[in-house]
Amino acid sequence: MPVVDIHTHVYPPSFMDLLRSRSAVPYIRSFPPDTSPRLIILPGEDSPSNPSTARGRPIGPEFYDISKKIEFMGKHRIDISVISLANPWLDFLPADDAGPIAQRVNEEINELCDQYPGRLFAFGALPVSASREVIVMEIARLSEKKYIKGVVMGSSGLGRGLDDPALDPIYEALQEHQLTVFLHPHYGLPKEVFGPRASDYGHVLALALGFPLETTVAVTRMLLSGVWDRFRALSVLLAHSGGTLPFLAGRIESCVHHDNHLLDELKQGERRSIWDILKNNIYLDAVIYSQIGLKAAVDASGSNRIMFVSSNGNFLAGTDHPFFPPLESKDDEWPSVQANFNAIKDAFDGNKEAADSILGGNAIRLLKLELRAE
Repeated sequence: MPVVDIHTHVYPPSFMDLLRSRSAVPYIRSFPPDTSPRLIILPGEDSPSNPSTARGRPIGPEFYDISKKIEFMGKHRIDISVISLANPWLDFLPADDAGPIAQRVNEEINELCDQYPGRLFAFGALPVSASREVIVMEIARLSEKKYIKGVVMGSSGLGRGLDDPALDPIYEALQEHQLTVFLHPHYGLPKEVFGPRASDYGHVLALALGFPLETTVAVTRMLLSGVWDRFRALSVLLAHSGGTLPFLAGRIESCVHHDNHLLDELKQGERRSIWDILKNNIYLDAVIYSQIGLKAAVDASGSNRIMFVSSNGNFLAGTDHPFFPPLESKDDEWPSVQANFNAIKDAFDGNKEAADSILGGNAIRLLKLELRAE
């Protein structure tokens, strides 16, 4: 069974040029006296009034040189990577620029995949700030690209969240063209949630708590607004094992059934349950780093809905490369990848049926990946 990494990012060269040309988030800059470039993508990372211990992150060729991706894959024994533009994608672009830039970036990503046929596939990026007509046309165009197997989106949607009725034509087009949505967080939670000392703690609160809760809120809003009732074939892959969704699914469902506002819809059978959607529309990656979290994801969705990669016959979760690299140069293999390996090994050791699906079968089936002839 080929080994598939479903969660791995790249900033293609044209996107790097765009970030270098900007003077506001997202952008690339240095903070003297250190002259090395840093990637500033999260809100508040460069706030002069409240300097953070997390001033972006160092950015090197592993972010944009596709040969470094292939090198990483070889080191960790990964056969196939499904690459995607990392956050903030194209959300920040002016409406008039979004369409042309999306076409250019997606063409470049498709060409990167063509340099390594059978080893790289991709999720395209959508020009979400453009008109709905432009977005729908880009979805149709992406569906004809050899290596594009879905799209990556953030929780903002067109700017008003994923429960925005204005997204219906986009969901309809994605469903029609059978393109999976890779839903990835970026905006987190309001900084006030983390208290006045949040900037003292680097990226920990924003990434460990803000990202998973952002995903959970976004998907719950989709549920409550009936997105999956209207688009029953819409397929969504959730980053970071769905945030806290697997753990909170029962509580969400209970609250739905005890809310008078939704009573009529429930009586008329017009609303699908969160469990039905988890089993039929949602897939989860395994970037969660613990056996407990993985077991919750499998219990909620089933092992045939979880995306993993493998190392030397054992399991690894999607890598999130090039983020979370080793902080010590002596580390050959990435500790973040090793943490997922340990969690998955403990959770699924001895379960061959689940292992065969998790190794790569789920990703190959969902995204219809064309395998190389040996």
